[in-house]
Amino acid sequence: MKIYRVGGIEIHLVKGDITELEADAIVNAANPYLEHGGGVALAIVRKGGEVIQEESRRYVEKHGPVPVGGVAVTTAGRLKAKYVIHAVGPRYGEPEGDAKLASAVRASLEKAEELGLRSIALPAISTGVYGYPYRRAAEIMADVLKNHRYRSLSKVIICLYGDEAYRVFEDVFDAVLGYKGH
Repeated sequence: MKIYRVGGIEIHLVKGDITELEADAIVNAANPYLEHGGGVALAIVRKGGEVIQEESRRYVEKHGPVPVGGVAVTTAGRLKAKYVIHAVGPRYGEPEGDAKLASAVRASLEKAEELGLRSIALPAISTGVYGYPYRRAAEIMADVLKNHRYRSLSKVIICLYGDEAYRVFEDVFDAVLGYKGH
C-alpha cells in the first residue's frame, strides 16, 4: 500500500479485494443496464447480497440505462460500505473513451460528495472486459484525482486486483501525484 497526498486528501493505492475494504462507498465498474454478471460487479453482489442487483434493476426500470461516464447508487447490502456507486466506464477504443472514463471517475467522486461521504474506494474502471490498458486508465484516474475539488471526502482508495495493475498504477501515480514517502 502507498499513500499519496493531494491537498488535505489521502489517496491510498492498495492491492486486494474491494469488497473487503472499509469505506463509506465502493465503486462498481458497471455496464449501462446494471446487470452484475462478472468481474468486480459479480464479486460485489456475491459478497453484498442480491439486494444490490435488485436495487440496480429497479433503478434501470425507473431511470433507464446509465449513460457511459455516468453513475447510479444503491445500498451496499452486507458489505462494510454504506453505498455502492455503479460507474459505467467506456470500452477501450470507443469514441471519446478517455473523456468518458474521466467522467465516470469524476461522477463517482461527485456522487460521494453529494452524499456527504468521507471515504470512497474505486477499482480500475474499464480495465477488465472493457479492455482499457492499465497505464491509460491510471493516467486518467490520477489526473481526475489530482484536479478534483474535494469537499467532504478525505480519503480515496484505489483498489487493484493484481500485481501488474498495481505496478502500473504505482508508476503512474508516483509520476503524476508525487510520492513523498512516510
